[in-house]
Amino acid sequence: MNVDMDTDDWLACPTPLEMYQHQCSILVEELAETERMLSRARANIAGLVQMNDLLATGKAEAESALKEARAEFETLKSSCTEPGILSMKLVAEQRDHLLRENQRLLGELGKLTEPQL
Repeated sequence: MNVDMDTDDWLACPTPLEMYQHQCSILVEELAETERMLSRARANIAGLVQMNDLLATGKAEAESALKEARAEFETLKSSCTEPGILSMKLVAEQRDHLLRENQRLLGELGKLTEPQL
């Protein structure tokens, strides 16, 4: 059976031009949707860039604070070396001695000022 019929003139069958026009309209809609998606992606990227800038600024501030804290720690560490500890011990011993001497003198003063029986 050899069927060589041209189906372009059948009822409700689109012509090649109509099919091309329909395909073009589908492509135009897809292109418009792609442009909307691209616009949203650009807005998201701009937001991410802004967030990155804020994070970089915060990181720089944190690193600066850490550097200052380390410098202060090193200063305190160097002041608490052996000579520093010895001088603190010496001051503590002098304080204890003065406290004992003060208590002794207060005791003597109390004995002198008590009424004599």
